[in-house]
Amino acid sequence: MLIDAGNSRVKWALADANGALLQSGVFAHEPATAVAALADEPAWSSVPAPGSAWISNVAGDAVAARLAALIDLHWPRLPRTTIRSAKQQCGVTNSYPEPARLGSDRWAGMIGARAAFPGEHLLIATLGTATTLEALRADGLFAGGLIAPGWSLMMHSLGEHTAQLPTLSAASARRLIDGNGAREWFATDTPHALSAGCLLAQAGLIERAWRESSDAWNAPVRLVLGGGAAEEVAPALSVPHTRHDGLVLAGLALIAAAGDEA
Repeated sequence: MLIDAGNSRVKWALADANGALLQSGVFAHEPATAVAALADEPAWSSVPAPGSAWISNVAGDAVAARLAALIDLHWPRLPRTTIRSAKQQCGVTNSYPEPARLGSDRWAGMIGARAAFPGEHLLIATLGTATTLEALRADGLFAGGLIAPGWSLMMHSLGEHTAQLPTLSAASARRLIDGNGAREWFATDTPHALSAGCLLAQAGLIERAWRESSDAWNAPVRLVLGGGAAEEVAPALSVPHTRHDGLVLAGLALIAAAGDEA
């Protein structure tokens, strides 16, 4: 059982010994109501009993406690490992002076990305609550990264901290920009201006990081996009990119396989 607990939601997958994903799903951290809680529990009752659980959790202690309770409910004696970033693992080398300070989701994502695109220089952009960027060289060296507020968080922050701007949810902003394939970004009303402005801020950050890494390495760099806001940000990009939404789970499967062999 592979579990990726991010800041907004939890992704899970059941993988076989070769790392192939057999079943998968998503659930929220805190359902709003008791009825929602029943509907939002992971569909683990029909899942074959796994041999172990491998967890990446960047969402804090309360989420860790909920995950432990859910696992105990279904498989009380299941061995489980909450991963931490290492100095070197599965062909990836961590450049952080204190390797464990790198988020476990970013670490697992890089491991998954290197396996998915072997021998390539990569820039991995994950568009969630935060937007994170990892520059990963073809030899497996994590050269460094960037962290910025995500698209939804940018809009929420502007609404919360300015008197005359609305607080837009991601859902309402998606409706505003839906169908904007003609790149008519300059808006004539405030909600459109807010959603499009934050969207182009995301695109500008990603494109600048991609150009910086391409110039630094003097070589082609594959831009890999994932995360909940990738669907909205991708059309705003003017550089080539590849979608991959399962990098953390793929990396967890490789970490689990290496751990089982150790």
